[in-house]
Amino acid sequence: MIYATADGGETVAPRILLDATAVPADRGGLGRYVDGLLCALHAQGADLAVVCQRADEKRYGGLVPGARVVAGPAGLSHRATRLAWEQSGLPHVAERVGADVLHLPTYTIPVSLALPTVVTIHDVTLFAEPEPHDPVRTSYVKSATRTAARRATRLIAPSRATRDELVRVLGADPAGIDVAYHGVDQQVFHRPSEAEVKQVSDRLGLHGHPYVAYLGALEPRKNVPNLIRGWVRACEHRPDAPALVLAGGGGWDDEVDAALATVPLNLRVLRPGYLPWASLPGFFGGALVVALPSRGEGFGLPVLEAMSCGAPVLTTRRGPLPEVGGDAVAYTEPDPSGIGTALDELFDDPSRRTALADAAHVRAGQFSWSESAEAHLASYQRAVDQYAATQASRTH
Repeated sequence: MIYATADGGETVAPRILLDATAVPADRGGLGRYVDGLLCALHAQGADLAVVCQRADEKRYGGLVPGARVVAGPAGLSHRATRLAWEQSGLPHVAERVGADVLHLPTYTIPVSLALPTVVTIHDVTLFAEPEPHDPVRTSYVKSATRTAARRATRLIAPSRATRDELVRVLGADPAGIDVAYHGVDQQVFHRPSEAEVKQVSDRLGLHGHPYVAYLGALEPRKNVPNLIRGWVRACEHRPDAPALVLAGGGGWDDEVDAALATVPLNLRVLRPGYLPWASLPGFFGGALVVALPSRGEGFGLPVLEAMSCGAPVLTTRRGPLPEVGGDAVAYTEPDPSGIGTALDELFDDPSRRTALADAAHVRAGQFSWSESAEAHLASYQRAVDQYAATQASRTH
């Protein structure tokens, strides 16, 4: 791939090595980011190499045909093994594939690497809300994030709000941070058919009964306990109240069980765990309301995905969520009273729910992986140029 330079000349695009070894088996938000970005980079003709876990080698070979896909050693699905290998083995992979720039799509970075690096820092919420049940992980993530912010040639933030938090919390240089919004695959996250909605509803045992949908981890910042309490406030006086479906898994929040213990017997809460990828449009698009009242996000990918499925979404104005939702979602304060009032109003206003669903679907179309890839490519080139300039200055 050839780029035009500012002086009218041409330059060869750098070979990018993307480290996908941190992508978990359930894909999750990190997997959707890496997959969407790689496909878009490949479509734009980027010179790509990918290093991944052995179980993902075939998958990435299919996503980016023609790219050099390198499977790391066995055991990379274990976090401690992966982190150790990243320091010692990843630099050798970068050398072997002839990488010009290394992209690490999460917060860790090899400390010894003679190569420009771009690190995506998705959020710094653990600095504000540490995980009380896992202080060791909290301490490590915070330390690794600080190291990445200090050592990376450039940082990528998925929103302006996260960029600003990197500057405020970590003292990062704003000139070294590039904002690249996530995209959404509208073929995957589409307005569902009646059959798709029915299939999900029947699978959940709801059989057409209305429900409020939540999808995400049970982490304190996701604010699930207050969602439960707010939903109870909105539903306890209703004879045929919508159910609450808490889908997803991972994370830990001791308050969730405590909040569930207060739910009246006449109200129904479902916890189906992880839902199949193909069922998400029916889950989001079939919901009366998708409620994601988070206290902190780096971007808010589930909000965007629910919008793309034509769902009326309720979220908060915290962090980057207004950058994603704009005027196409409903907002609430994150406390139970605010959530309860907002849900109550949406339950009683079908015309507003319809208007929000239509506006959300249109706005979601403004977030594409293609545009995200363009922003990433620009960041890679800046990293290469910046690294070269730094090396040149050291020789004089």
